[in-house]
Amino acid sequence: MISQKLITKFIKNSEDIKNKKVRERYGYLGGVVGILVNLVLFLIKITAGLLVNSIAVIADAFNNLSDVGASLVTIFGFKLSSKPADKEHPFGHGRIEYISGLIVAFLVILVGFEFIKSSFERIKNPVPVEFSLLPFILLIISISFKVWLSRFYRGIGNKINSSALKASSVDSISDVISSSTVVISLLISKFTSLPIDGYIGLVVSLVILYAGYNLIKDTLNPLLGVAPDNDLVEDIQKMLLSYEHIDGVHDLLVHNYGPGRIIASIHAEVPLDISVVAAHEVIDRAEKEISSELGIYLLIHMDPVTTKDEEILSAKRELEEVLNKIPHISSFHDFRVVGEGDYKNLIFDVVVKDDFIITKESELKLQKQINEEIKKVSPNHNAIITVDASFI
Repeated sequence: MISQKLITKFIKNSEDIKNKKVRERYGYLGGVVGILVNLVLFLIKITAGLLVNSIAVIADAFNNLSDVGASLVTIFGFKLSSKPADKEHPFGHGRIEYISGLIVAFLVILVGFEFIKSSFERIKNPVPVEFSLLPFILLIISISFKVWLSRFYRGIGNKINSSALKASSVDSISDVISSSTVVISLLISKFTSLPIDGYIGLVVSLVILYAGYNLIKDTLNPLLGVAPDNDLVEDIQKMLLSYEHIDGVHDLLVHNYGPGRIIASIHAEVPLDISVVAAHEVIDRAEKEISSELGIYLLIHMDPVTTKDEEILSAKRELEEVLNKIPHISSFHDFRVVGEGDYKNLIFDVVVKDDFIITKESELKLQKQINEEIKKVSPNHNAIITVDASFI
């Protein structure tokens, strides 16, 4: 396979993708291959477009030329994002890679708008398009190049989790669609004298714009703060619960500062009756081992919980039964019982599901509903509730 041969030849220790240098080489390889392939495609298509006098083919050619610029942006993005942390950027420069993906998207949109204008001009002033076998064959060849390039980008983009390379893969697929549309227009021109070139050029331009819109959406999400990867969330929780004395976890927060630069914090529940030293030893070991295994920086907050007081455990079981009946609640944590005598306060946090919009009014309404349900079971209990959103 050509892709694997390129990787093996130009990237030493190619399987060690956690190594920043290896990851950087993947980015450079993707950028250089993109430049070479898109330059060849530009030359093929501009030649074909001039031979048949087609604005649609010429538009498609310059779209490939913009992809050369996008590949240069990708290379510079990988170079800048690999800079080490400094005083102004203590978590490194990894998000530059997302910005480079965003620049690629804007370049795609710019090309789309430019050729919308050219296509409208061709519709107003049509020029005959003459079918020629050689340009037709050249365009077929160019489509096969783009299919391969898209798969190449997607393969290495998924392997190193690069938004810039994934964006380039999507852009290449849009090029396949637009080039296929152009090929169809050339084929139709052989059988009709209708001036369809401008209209096909317009379709190509709209496909380019749509691809640019999707690229912006996909590359903007990590910058705005998208929800963390489900597999990562499950791995953190599963690994942490495997440690002795850790009975529950909650309040996981994941901050993405670029590929390979993830910082996470989580609360771990430990028995109240073990020593602080023993609990700290477990937490400290879990932080180091999970961080190393998952390639993240994990910070764990220790929450002591009661595991033997029957009164508290009974109240907790009753509360769990009550909360299971309320559809908006996914879990609860930090449960405590405070007070003396018959009347007690139950203090706890509830985590609401994604479809619950937290406002002051909705929060008060939910707190009132929970309190009313608790008093049906335990009239002497009063709930003091904090409503939390789920950040995962």
